[in-house]
Amino acid sequence: MARCTGPVCRLCRRENQKLFLKGDRCYTDKCGFDRRGYPPGQHGQGRIKFSEYGLQLREKQKIKRIYGLLEKQFRNLFETAERMKGVTGSNLLCMLERRLDSVAYRSGFANSRAEARHLVRHGHFSINGKRVDIPSYLVEKGDMVEVRENSKGVARVGGALEAVKRREVPQWIELDSATMKARVRDLPSRDDLTAPMEERLVVELYSK
Repeated sequence: MARCTGPVCRLCRRENQKLFLKGDRCYTDKCGFDRRGYPPGQHGQGRIKFSEYGLQLREKQKIKRIYGLLEKQFRNLFETAERMKGVTGSNLLCMLERRLDSVAYRSGFANSRAEARHLVRHGHFSINGKRVDIPSYLVEKGDMVEVRENSKGVARVGGALEAVKRREVPQWIELDSATMKARVRDLPSRDDLTAPMEERLVVELYSK
């Protein structure tokens, strides 16, 4: 399974935005972006001017990094969103939110999407009573995502639930922290996404 294994604080600095890739660390004074809020590299503190293409590329890279996808995965998801009814950009973001690793993170079962992906791959979650270990699995309305009984003692999950108050659980997810269950109340819409993302630029980039 291919995945990004390099330093992640550099990714936030490159995109000039805190992407919350390291969980709780991003909320402390150890955050790399807060300490050095400029792009990495020898010329990072110089003046940077992007072309139209550069802006589109940076936005695509930013969204990819927020959700932890590689280029082929992201492009395939975009092509699926393009074939769906509705606005392509909104379809893309909503499909990214519906991924099981993203739902586990948004429900508070993990401190970051990378951690949620790790937990999913190791089979700590079930959907409607059936074990699922595919991070890219897309949840549907009414699905019940829960921590499996044998995994409820996992320290990472318990610690993440204690810290969930720091970030709000979205309205389309109904969390029962006592039983470690989360019900997909409704499918996410574009209005449910609060992170600053301009999906229009991604559509323009891939439409060239």
